[in-house]
Amino acid sequence: MSAPKAIIQVVIAGAQILGKSFAAAGRQAYKNAQHRPQGGVMGDAAGVSHATSGSVTDRLTREHKMTMDEARLILNVKRGDATENILRNYEHLFKANSPPPPPEKPTTGRVKSPFWSHYLQSKVVRAKERIEAEAKLALEAEAEAGKASETTSEGGGRPPPQS
Repeated sequence: MSAPKAIIQVVIAGAQILGKSFAAAGRQAYKNAQHRPQGGVMGDAAGVSHATSGSVTDRLTREHKMTMDEARLILNVKRGDATENILRNYEHLFKANSPPPPPEKPTTGRVKSPFWSHYLQSKVVRAKERIEAEAKLALEAEAEAGKASETTSEGGGRPPPQS
């Protein structure tokens, strides 16, 4: 077998292999594009599509487009953390993602500005708003429960005696 003929056969075999692999990759990409996770909605925030029961918590989830779990993850707080801890984490993340203040004196040469993200900053704000809305809801529920217990304890829960 001559050298040019062998080179041509190697090139043809390589092209066939490459073509088959591109075809398989294309088929897999098409399958991936068609796949929708169970219960998932394209372009929707995580968990928001499941908030359909009409409860107050679901209304808050739809309104803020963020679940409580997502808000806690963003602010790096746990379920029972104090308000001070939540505010401290919020302030830190808000400042970390704020644009730098303008320089006092113009400098010559190129100065590297720190990274900041308006998107992340807005997510931090929305997470704080979501947690505050849930806390406000809990306070209102406690106040109503307190009023209900006062009215039942005053009258004893029984009608007044008849004379």
